[in-house]
Amino acid sequence: MIGLSLCLLPVTNMFSQELNATVKINANQIEGTYKQMFTTLESELTEFINNNKWSEAKFSNVEKIDCSFLFTIKSVTSQDSYAGELTVQARRPVYNSAYTTSTFNFRDTDITFSYQENEPIVYNQQTVESNLVAIVTYYIYMILGVDFDTFSPGGGTGYFRQAENIVNLCQGIGETGWRAFDNPRNRHGLVYSMLEESMRPYRELWYNYHRKGLDAMSQGAEKGKSVITECISNITTIHDVNSRSPLLTVFIDSKLDEIINVYSLSSASEKENIHKTLSNIYPSYTKRLDEIKKVQK
Repeated sequence: MIGLSLCLLPVTNMFSQELNATVKINANQIEGTYKQMFTTLESELTEFINNNKWSEAKFSNVEKIDCSFLFTIKSVTSQDSYAGELTVQARRPVYNSAYTTSTFNFRDTDITFSYQENEPIVYNQQTVESNLVAIVTYYIYMILGVDFDTFSPGGGTGYFRQAENIVNLCQGIGETGWRAFDNPRNRHGLVYSMLEESMRPYRELWYNYHRKGLDAMSQGAEKGKSVITECISNITTIHDVNSRSPLLTVFIDSKLDEIINVYSLSSASEKENIHKTLSNIYPSYTKRLDEIKKVQK
């Protein structure tokens, strides 16, 4: 089994940890496996994510980012080695309200890892000693990046660079999901899309949607909604630049339920315009998008 070594600064009382994560592992699709091992792994990953300090930012307990990691184990590839998928979600509060908004919803369909019960879960910034730790840490930095982008233009760049560093370290380890040409929507494609100059409009949209749209709704719902409408319109421009960008999937998977709710009381013509814009970009979401046009009773 690959050895692991600790290379994180010690947690101090100066700052509070950033994340409030839950971890679930669904191993129902495989038989004959010692399931208690996955319960142990859930606990160890939860402690790893929540008890380490991932930035120099100050977070109070109420400011911690709520997030979840759902592993679905689909096969045992060899002794102590597994394959499956991982769904990562994160949320943040909307200013002056009890509402929380989804900031990240991503399904990674190609994860593999090795694990033995009770082996230490630690992260080394200089090398990859565990693909499982690399995957989880990568998504920690992606969560931080998208969250900070909602509060200031380009605010998440440093965290995306951390995720990029993990991708670069993983190029030679022979595991799936890290390489450039395997799948444009894998881990490599996701973080490089965030950092590409051509995708800067997406990150500007992300900031405007949250700070000038959702956060402004407490001071005027229609004003905030008009910003969101403009952001949805700008998705067309991003689609024209790169119709295969994984950022388009992140947007719709994170925001579709919210968009349906935001426009629930809108006029028929406004609903039709939003529906038309999104349908042109997301034809596979037709059934869900049709809910935008439903009459609110």
